[in-house]
Amino acid sequence: MTAAAEPHGLSRALGRWDLVALVLNGIVGAGIFGLPSKVHALLGAWGIAAIMACALIMTLVILCFAEVSSRFSETGGPYIYVREALGPFAGFETGWLLWIARLTGICAIGNLMIQYLAFLDPALGSGWPRQLILIGTLGLLTVLHITGVKRAALVGNVITIAKLAPLLIFVGVGIGAIEPARFDFSVVPSNANFSSAVLLLGFAFVGWETAVVAAGELRDPRRDTPFALLLGVSMVALLYMAIQVVSIGTLAGLAGSERPLADASRTFMGSAGASFIVAGAVVSMLGTLNGGMLTVSRLPFAMAEQGQLPAMLASVHPRYRTPVPAILLSAVIILGLTLTSTYIYVLTISTIARLLVFAATCVSLPILRRSEATRPALFRLRGGLAIPAAALVFIIWLLASTSLTESRDVGIAALAGALLYFGGRAARGAHATRGG
Repeated sequence: MTAAAEPHGLSRALGRWDLVALVLNGIVGAGIFGLPSKVHALLGAWGIAAIMACALIMTLVILCFAEVSSRFSETGGPYIYVREALGPFAGFETGWLLWIARLTGICAIGNLMIQYLAFLDPALGSGWPRQLILIGTLGLLTVLHITGVKRAALVGNVITIAKLAPLLIFVGVGIGAIEPARFDFSVVPSNANFSSAVLLLGFAFVGWETAVVAAGELRDPRRDTPFALLLGVSMVALLYMAIQVVSIGTLAGLAGSERPLADASRTFMGSAGASFIVAGAVVSMLGTLNGGMLTVSRLPFAMAEQGQLPAMLASVHPRYRTPVPAILLSAVIILGLTLTSTYIYVLTISTIARLLVFAATCVSLPILRRSEATRPALFRLRGGLAIPAAALVFIIWLLASTSLTESRDVGIAALAGALLYFGGRAARGAHATRGG
């Protein structure tokens, strides 16, 4: 089947299983390779319960996205949803925050990838080798995404298989080496530690929004997006719980490990096994970076299409049908942030911004239901508003556990977005007045 191309827009080149791979690539990336130790330091064996709680919360959110996304076929995801439900300013702020979330998320992944490469050679973790790796990686991904979405998707499909294989081997081999005595549930963690751990785990469960943002490049987004979202999160939740169980049961010093899966692998597969997991981690992060580059460039493209960012960002390459200016802008910002930021800081910023975007989408669901005649949903939740209400309660609970510094910085970013929105609107009004 040939890809359907819009006369002046993006190419609808992606099918259902491309989308499933995109969801898996988006979720399974950096988080699961770095967070098992941090969660264990906060909760001990109760970290397994935190993964289950985070999976439940994210499933509630994804169910809301499944219904809302089944109404739309345009590029932009939550930006488009909230704009239609709550108006242009709310839509702009949502798109702006999601763009920041994706920018900082990619930075976090890039930083953790360097940490894992340093396992093979410590010299790669700092100085010019680190800079050269980041510049080369982001440069190659930028070229890949400029030269066509289908090519980028094919690379993502291959990486999906390559990234899941080491994790499944880690679980399959590691289960036989588990020491049950390491699971100590006698010390119940505080609510503050539990909510902090779930917040951190939130980063390991996000990334699926790549699928909804890319709707303008899917053949049948209204039918395929709910399917891919629900299948993807179910598979990932089971995998993550198994990984945490193996990590706890095989690694005595899990709480202090910088590369928990590599260190755990060394205990039951030796140095060769640890190197294998490191290689798998790097491949996994490359896959997530690849999917992230798709989302992070399509958001400014979608906002420019709506006249809320400079029109240049809505330009599409005449041959490749890709938004080249939006890709280049996003790549330059990502490179600058990755070279100057730390993993946990950008991870937390990314998670907070995404939670706000998720909340805005959940609020939009009942409003969009009232416009059923113009935007019929192909996927409809049962139970009235119970699911979006529960999702909002859990999102508020997680946001309440965030630190003052990161919350302040996200607030500053939101304010900057508001100034950009109203400044742009004033400039367009002045231009129209002069033109008249």
